[in-house]
Amino acid sequence: MPADQPTDPRPLPDGLVLRTATPADLDQIGELLTARGDAHDAEDHRLVVEDPAAGWETCAVVVDGDRVVSTATLLDEELGLSTDGLPGPVRLPAGQVELVATDPGFEGRGLVRELMGWAHDLSAARGHLLQVMIGIPYFYRLFGYSYAVDIPAHRPLVEPPGEEALAGHAVRPATTADLPDVRRLQEHAQQAADLRMPHSPPRWQWLLDRHGSTTWVVERTGPGGTAEVVATGRTTPPEDDVVLAELAATDRPAALAMVARAHRLATSVVDASPLVVWDRRGTVAGEVVDELCGPAPRQAEQYYVRVPDEVVLLDRLRPVLDARLAAADLGPPDEVVLSTFRRHVRMPVVDGRLGAPRPGGTLQSPGASGGAGVAPDQLGPLLFGPHGIVGLSQRHPDVYPGPHEALMAALFPPVTADLLTYYLP
Repeated sequence: MPADQPTDPRPLPDGLVLRTATPADLDQIGELLTARGDAHDAEDHRLVVEDPAAGWETCAVVVDGDRVVSTATLLDEELGLSTDGLPGPVRLPAGQVELVATDPGFEGRGLVRELMGWAHDLSAARGHLLQVMIGIPYFYRLFGYSYAVDIPAHRPLVEPPGEEALAGHAVRPATTADLPDVRRLQEHAQQAADLRMPHSPPRWQWLLDRHGSTTWVVERTGPGGTAEVVATGRTTPPEDDVVLAELAATDRPAALAMVARAHRLATSVVDASPLVVWDRRGTVAGEVVDELCGPAPRQAEQYYVRVPDEVVLLDRLRPVLDARLAAADLGPPDEVVLSTFRRHVRMPVVDGRLGAPRPGGTLQSPGASGGAGVAPDQLGPLLFGPHGIVGLSQRHPDVYPGPHEALMAALFPPVTADLLTYYLP
């Protein structure tokens, strides 16, 4: 058993026990998730645990005797970070905690903290280098998460395309047979971002089977008379106010057809709110959103990120850092020093390339050693966020690039992101 594998079962105070969930817990978990969250959560949980690609080992419960009083599920993810000069993105295995719920009578006892510890141990045992998640405001900062990666702007549709936008196109719910085309479209759209997280292989099917959202495809008859999938998108149910997310298209007419169909869905309910469309900068879909939608609300919306070990993560990211270093052509010093104040990392520079990072202890004044300082809770934003080290230094007094600002700005620039998640934030 790996050293970080969660102990199972784990006794907790007051006779409670944390353990891996079993099929016998399914109904109780579903009832708890429905009572504390959404009616679709029970179905989503069942799709995960009953799929051998995920399984029951991904879910834990806290029980009081035979009663399930708290639960959480860990999903496997993979991010990719790319930069100019690399043949492809550096792969970053990650975990995402979802489907968290606690019985109101058992709140305030630290059960979610215990479950998050279980999830982080399991994530480490699976080789994940970080965790990313969507969560309620502030709460998950208690467990080492930081707001780091921008959520796509949600922009209201103000100029709906007419019905003529659907001419020559057929828009229908996607099927399993459509998944290769849907994945192809999404992969192409994500090329516009530095940081990408596609849906995991099993989740593509879960998204088709769930009722909490609908994945669509747009078909158009090609020159040979064969129907071709030219766009895709995902919508929330009409009763929840319709959001069109994950819009990807080969061209403008295909994107307009998807928006027109989503608008029709949104207006199918009396007194419904206008359609909201996710922005996707740098893509055909993004151009259509700019054309048809108003500005997004100014409220900040970000995904949480947790970095459990910056040394291991920086080591994995060395190809990205090397490519950035080469592109900057700055004549770097003999080493790069990055301090989180209670500890620091040194990366030697040899022949223009970074060596393996070496951990060190407390370094309260990294600037005196030619290094940069970054508070531990800003590591995620530094590595994956939209501001880079210079932008973060303008927002946080405990982030600064030090005496080699141009070098640190080159190594840690603003990062654009496109993350696909089970739930639409």
